[in-house]
Amino acid sequence: MKKAMKKALLAATTVASALTVSLVAAPAATASGADLPWSGHHGRSIPFTEATVTAGADGSYALKWTAKGTERVEIKANGKVVARGGAQGQAVVKGLPAADRQWFDFKPEHGAGLHLADRLIKLDGAVNFRDAGGYRTTTGQWVKMGEIYRSDALNKLTTNDLAKLRRLRVKTVFDLRMTDERTKDADRVPAGATYVVADVFAGSPAFQTMPKSPDEAVKAMVDAEKAMVSGEGGKKAYTQVFEGVERDRSRSVLFHCTAGKDRTGWAGATLLTALGVPRGTVEADYLASNDYRKAANDAVLSHLPAAQAAVYKPMLDVRPEYLNAGYDEVEATYGSFGRYLKDGLGIDARELKELKKDLLTG
Repeated sequence: MKKAMKKALLAATTVASALTVSLVAAPAATASGADLPWSGHHGRSIPFTEATVTAGADGSYALKWTAKGTERVEIKANGKVVARGGAQGQAVVKGLPAADRQWFDFKPEHGAGLHLADRLIKLDGAVNFRDAGGYRTTTGQWVKMGEIYRSDALNKLTTNDLAKLRRLRVKTVFDLRMTDERTKDADRVPAGATYVVADVFAGSPAFQTMPKSPDEAVKAMVDAEKAMVSGEGGKKAYTQVFEGVERDRSRSVLFHCTAGKDRTGWAGATLLTALGVPRGTVEADYLASNDYRKAANDAVLSHLPAAQAAVYKPMLDVRPEYLNAGYDEVEATYGSFGRYLKDGLGIDARELKELKKDLLTG
């Protein structure tokens, strides 16, 4: 039982339809990587304050948008107009052909447009594989989609999944897991991609004592989040990820752990915060793992006695207090998020400027 509990905790600390992807979607790369939709948009303001694509189980797509200061918005899919409306609107589109990702071009009457897709990438062997971009910053710019992905473990990816990742241009894969996780469930990565070990908990004494109550489980998750920030393994691993994002201009870059929610969640939160995405939006993206992983988590809990399930549940969840523990650790250790980026991850002002220039549009 102790061994099973340890396995669950490790999975939990690595462990959404992006809150129906209503977390403002963003400009994205085409699947081929050619004729990038944000090329030529530098300096052009984007009037959209919200624009979302939510894929339905029946193959339909729900579109929603708000574009201040414009009277007309036209939306195209596969080069054909599928919806029109005013400064604020919504539509449901049906009958589109199957695709790896269905993209929509939101064109305002004035200003730059957006190239959007549902955030979730549907795979047979992973449930929490999603685009890390697609969010509006405090400056009105947008984090590009199709550049950075985040995921749960890749060991169950099928041949079709790997082919899809090749088409999505996944060039670099960062594995945030511990040695025993990597050994037991080795990654399957697309042909031609560079595989990099970035072990967040390398050398950490975490998980030596397994929680025996829900409160102990919550504390374990909070302590793990703090270790991601101030632990030597965490600092080295997230430095590797940021350096990889900056260096790999032929993206896409993918980072993942076991469940794609904690180690991966902090990587995503750090990146979005560095790019200027509001804290509330970052938190919503972090909590989205609860939605993406709901079926898998429910299946685990349903097979456990009630008392044991009560201990496991905090480890399968993501909660605001976990993420907040990471930000609190940043303040306690570094004094500010900017100092964390510089002193903890080695990202100076020039590098941050280049990162924003590369990953933001508008």
